[in-house]
Amino acid sequence: MPGQSVRWGLPLAVSAALFTTGCQFFGDAGEGETDIAAMETDELVEHIVFESDSYRLDQPVQEGGSARGRMEQDDLQRACSVVGGELPDDQVQEVITLARESYEAPPGGPRLGDWERGAELARSGYGFRVGHRNDDHSTRTPGGNCYACHQMDPNEPIYGTIGPSLVGYGSGRGTDEASLRYAHEVISNPHQYFPCTEMPRFGANELLSEREISHIMAYLLDPESPVNQ
Repeated sequence: MPGQSVRWGLPLAVSAALFTTGCQFFGDAGEGETDIAAMETDELVEHIVFESDSYRLDQPVQEGGSARGRMEQDDLQRACSVVGGELPDDQVQEVITLARESYEAPPGGPRLGDWERGAELARSGYGFRVGHRNDDHSTRTPGGNCYACHQMDPNEPIYGTIGPSLVGYGSGRGTDEASLRYAHEVISNPHQYFPCTEMPRFGANELLSEREISHIMAYLLDPESPVNQ
């Protein structure tokens, strides 16, 4: 597989933090101060995110723990955070391997749920937001926010284009075991097929439950779903 263009992970935090904190970062370091001008990129990122007080790392998050835990990269994220934009072929394979090792099929295999509920989840961007007003998962189920990146129902007026159009996705695929498994694998951990994609790992990171994933799969694959009309 050829090298791929990669979006940065934590390095993107540098520009955000510099924008927030201003030019003080670029002043000459005084006695006892940290000289960030002497830092390598990875070191600078770690300093800005974890040591500069640019983020509220102590705030609680919905999955338990604090925001600090969200900012700490796992092995797959570290493999994808390549400065310069090109991922070497051996690291591409490493990402795929890590993704496949973490994948777990649901008991009994993937199944289709309710496409109408899947449509609701695909449109909903609710969940996991923290800040001045945290999303409350006890009162509302997190969504998949699929329309932020994909066109699905051809009659939906607003959708993103970061990801490919999924209009008619199930029309040419059907609902056989292979189609169900592939759809589940991509939703659960898309890095198995698209290493370093911007798509979230909905199942692997427990952003959606298996039941919710089954509903979104039905929205994509069920012949009665408006996606396939």
